[in-house]
Amino acid sequence: MAEITDPENTIIMELKGGRVLIELLPGVAPKHVERMKALARAGAYDNVVFHRVIDGFMAQTGDVANGNAERDFNLRRAGTGGSEHPDLPAEFSKLPHDRGTIGAARSQNPNSANSQFFINFSDNHFLNGQYTVYGRVIEGMAHVDAITRGEPPAQPDRMISVKVAADV
Repeated sequence: MAEITDPENTIIMELKGGRVLIELLPGVAPKHVERMKALARAGAYDNVVFHRVIDGFMAQTGDVANGNAERDFNLRRAGTGGSEHPDLPAEFSKLPHDRGTIGAARSQNPNSANSQFFINFSDNHFLNGQYTVYGRVIEGMAHVDAITRGEPPAQPDRMISVKVAADV
């Protein structure tokens, strides 16, 4: 079991298989960290599906506009939306996209990240310097590895709940 040393910058994500702890990196990408915490605190990520899951690559989620499995769910559009907040500027760093890191999903525009993110299944260093890294899984990667694959998956898995550890 990983120890939570900074509850304000730790996310507790519940998946069907169990708990995933994500250490956020405010010193690396403060705007992305603040956005994830704000959306988690608002309950916006709860019941949102993993709409793009590519074996050996990554699992993408966080479309709070289209991906909620209990409200206005539209799998055909999942992956095209964000939140009501403005897009974020890129916060690229020298941190590599290693297995378990959290990256900000975006369009072709580097400054278009909003609410969507992905968890790397493997080292994806070809993404380095092109997508913001703002966290890493510190416990529960086996639960991430078990997420149903597909683009989109026929029966997508979802984030049951996403909370800031300081609030639990």
